[in-house]
Amino acid sequence: MNDVLRRGRVSLAFSFFAQGVAFALLVTRIPAIQDRYEVSDGLLPAFLAAVPILAGVGSVCTEHLVKRVPPSHVLRWAQPVVLLALLGVGAGDGLWELGLALAAFGLAVGALDASMNMLGVSLQHTYGRSIMLGFHAAFSLGGIVGASLAWVGAHWDLALFVSYLPVVLVLLPAALVGSRWYVDGSGHKEPQASASGGAGGAGVSFRLLLPLCLVMSFAYIGDSTVSNWSAKYLQDVLGSSEQLATVPYNVYMVTTLLGRAVGDFGVRRFGAVAVVRLGAVVAAAGFAVVAVAPGAWVGMLGFTLVGFGLCVIVPQTFAAAGRLFPGAADAAVARLNIFNYVGFLVGSPLVGALGDAWSYRGAMLVPMALVLATLFYARSFASGPSRYGDGHERPRTADVGRGSNGL
Repeated sequence: MNDVLRRGRVSLAFSFFAQGVAFALLVTRIPAIQDRYEVSDGLLPAFLAAVPILAGVGSVCTEHLVKRVPPSHVLRWAQPVVLLALLGVGAGDGLWELGLALAAFGLAVGALDASMNMLGVSLQHTYGRSIMLGFHAAFSLGGIVGASLAWVGAHWDLALFVSYLPVVLVLLPAALVGSRWYVDGSGHKEPQASASGGAGGAGVSFRLLLPLCLVMSFAYIGDSTVSNWSAKYLQDVLGSSEQLATVPYNVYMVTTLLGRAVGDFGVRRFGAVAVVRLGAVVAAAGFAVVAVAPGAWVGMLGFTLVGFGLCVIVPQTFAAAGRLFPGAADAAVARLNIFNYVGFLVGSPLVGALGDAWSYRGAMLVPMALVLATLFYARSFASGPSRYGDGHERPRTADVGRGSNGL
């Protein structure tokens, strides 16, 4: 049974990695996509906004789908669709083909994100110790690999299809093979009351889930601020060179990888509440440094701190939802996942509007304040005395629930 758990953990980590690669290959080649399809500057935001909106729809659909089939089956087929949709983005010629490919990508990403985190939460419950940060570290590693491959494609002026095809040819069969070992743990299906007062078997109370939804949105507003505005901020506000302006996001991705790689140990030792509080303080301090930075290197230090702080919050938010609703963890994760996209949709336009109307230095104080607000909701990350994450853990169990060895 322990071998089953290990294989399930490795195969799920690979899914997170593959998703990180695919997402990075899409978002880092947006200028090339715009040029290929001759998308106007006015139309581009509509295409980009459609992806997270449809991803939210995909997450909602997954909540209902997993009532009939295990999350592993959803993940098994959503991941190939994401990869093939990425290839479709590089293969089309007309706007309708781009729209179709992005729509498929968005819907599949929503199902993929929801089902991956459902499996991660249930597998963590089965392990009886914090492992969620490790899965998200694999996503960060995939993002670094994907961004590096995108740089190679841009540097050698490769067509999008040529750039995407080798990646899909490698990841697609590997993901299908790895999907044989996904584990649908049953430990999170127990009909018991949660430590926060939610009835495990009675469904998901939005009132109890709301603090975690807000934390998820705040974290992704911060994340999208770095993703979309760090380069412009360094170049236009802090006077860096164009080359130096590309560094903060790469450093941000590396810091999220490093922070997540060691974050599970911090949760096991100090508990989720302490780790989330520390992450919120460090991320807020990073935004504060960015807002007052006298030059580009200090600004990069600030974005680095943001990465170290934010990286622990999202995985722990998913884990907390599973603990809060032990009898309805899949539904809680699917609903919480929607606020990933809410934060992504709100963050970039919010900072841009404030920057244009006020100042970009002042705009950085908004994600700082929102991340700090996480401190007010930190107790939502607490777990009961019979569970894990408070500095002590229950013994590892071999209750892996139903395996996923085929439809």
